[in-house]
Amino acid sequence: MFVGHYAVALAAKPSARRAPLWVLFLAAQWPDLLWPALLLAGVEQVRIDPGNTAVAPLDFARYPISHSLLMDLVWGALLAGIVHWRYRDLKSSLFVGAAVLSHWVLDWIAHRPDMPLWPGGPRVGLELWRSVPATALVELSLLTAGIVLYLRGTRAWDRTGRWVLWSLIAFLLAIYVSNLIGPPPPSEAALAWVSLSLWLLLPWAAWIDRHRTPVNEGRS
Repeated sequence: MFVGHYAVALAAKPSARRAPLWVLFLAAQWPDLLWPALLLAGVEQVRIDPGNTAVAPLDFARYPISHSLLMDLVWGALLAGIVHWRYRDLKSSLFVGAAVLSHWVLDWIAHRPDMPLWPGGPRVGLELWRSVPATALVELSLLTAGIVLYLRGTRAWDRTGRWVLWSLIAFLLAIYVSNLIGPPPPSEAALAWVSLSLWLLLPWAAWIDRHRTPVNEGRS
């Protein structure tokens, strides 16, 4: 999954009113934001393996810290606790924790059986990635739903609040299409370094937040 994770963050924002959009992006993509650093440190392992699935030419050999169900529950509880401490809003913190957990659920749907339940535990996966059309249908449907819910629950203060949102959506779709039709990464290290660039989407989300607000809420 890729755009499906961001769809979760967009959909959650109208309910998690006190949590900034960049925090929801961080939560929904936390395992994939942590993963490249662990790859570069040699703690986790991936192999370039064209044909491993129809969608992703990757063999996720070991990623128990970033992508096991148990650790994602731990990460979700930790981020939810930080959000509750910072914003004093239980509902927003619960949505942040759920966004972290949603990452494992969506990857479980997409991946072959390589998603660990706990470090060293059984691996599971429903293998949506066996089909490119089915994967695209599911992810783009999730993204569409996320955008609709976000637009219904927020409003732009100015033109920037409109175009900066749609520019982000266009950028996510461009990355998604290039991942589907582009060549495999040249190396595991190159994959890790490119994946680190996902952190740059957080300030982009913060930029959106400065120009949009939840419906029926005054400008702060």
